[in-house]
Amino acid sequence: MAVDTNMRVLIVDDYNTMLRIMRNLLKQLNFNNVDEATDGQSALVKLKEESDWGLIISDWNMEPMTGIQLLREVRGDASLKHIPFIMVTAESKSENVIAAKEAGVSNYIVKPFNAETLKLKMVSVLGEF
Repeated sequence: MAVDTNMRVLIVDDYNTMLRIMRNLLKQLNFNNVDEATDGQSALVKLKEESDWGLIISDWNMEPMTGIQLLREVRGDASLKHIPFIMVTAESKSENVIAAKEAGVSNYIVKPFNAETLKLKMVSVLGEF
């Protein structure tokens, strides 16, 4: 079954430029139902307000709640834990990758990345679209 490109995607990053880049990359991949948050806390509020999210793409390094903290909150919440979660980071340190895997991340992207890389990661998490 093909992935619904109208699914709701939440992108989380504390840099507006990165939010704009991710939104544009998603648009290139025909995902237009995109919402954004500038930190983990505001993302968690949005996630809990509405339940029909199809994907979370979050940066790791943010304040006051980091991406890894957001991931742990999402995976610890019965109503949210099913949502695929892709972590984005500028660091490819193996301990970060391991920590994200242990916390239940669906996939991991190291910055900088392009639409093709994003698509490959999304396909591995969601299936073909």
